[in-house]
Amino acid sequence: MTKESKRHVLAIMRPKRYLEDSVELAQSMGFEPLAVPMIELEGMKDDFFDGFVERVMSGISDYVIFTSANGIDFTLDKIPEEEHEKFIAALNSTNVIAIGPTTRRALDNMDINVLGMPGVYSSEGLVEYLCSDVKGKVIDTARSFYGSTLLIEGLKNCGAEIHETNVYTLTKPEGDAQAEFIRKVLAGEVDVFAFTSSMMVRNFFEHAVDQSSKDEVLAIMNNSVVAAIGVPTAQTIESYGVKVSVTPGKFTFEDILKKVMDLLN
Repeated sequence: MTKESKRHVLAIMRPKRYLEDSVELAQSMGFEPLAVPMIELEGMKDDFFDGFVERVMSGISDYVIFTSANGIDFTLDKIPEEEHEKFIAALNSTNVIAIGPTTRRALDNMDINVLGMPGVYSSEGLVEYLCSDVKGKVIDTARSFYGSTLLIEGLKNCGAEIHETNVYTLTKPEGDAQAEFIRKVLAGEVDVFAFTSSMMVRNFFEHAVDQSSKDEVLAIMNNSVVAAIGVPTAQTIESYGVKVSVTPGKFTFEDILKKVMDLLN
């Protein structure tokens, strides 16, 4: 049997905006992608957004943390386009921190200067990276409604004045594409599952159990390679009774695939 015929079917369940790049990456690494969103992004504006913008524009914010490229995208969506240049200039007068390389690239592409990023691309990594420098400092972060509380609590414990605004939320997509995807999962057509958030895990199981029994879903998952982007996602998967095969040292989709490929080879 040739290597080409051994391509492993990889379930990619990321939001629609990431699917095309994720599929291309997976194909380049030798996987056969099966891509259907099990999570979607939706902009939101909470009661803290105007205060966030005011602090940045007036120079009160010492640090601004972005924990995803979506954070800056959904932030700018809520600011009038004619004010974008002024807001970016104000960001460049603060210390902008990116959680990891993907977020940093997105900020770089918008001409937003990034002071740095942690060695470990996670909330815990951010706290460890910043803790010694932020006592008495004002920190703002614009992120998902479902962002980890570890970042906020950790920086407060470091003595910072931390402000959080939620600029987008996560939703559960439902439709024919999701139903067909689960049908293929239940038929044993998926070799590898790559989960990049806890909500993705929950949405997947809700869809799967709607079409089958929990025991059948668990049996299928535990006979497959199951990858989690980080410890919180892995813990969510394991709470359902599924064994996690792979958790990468760096929290990126590419690192998930590299770890899976190492396991399979």
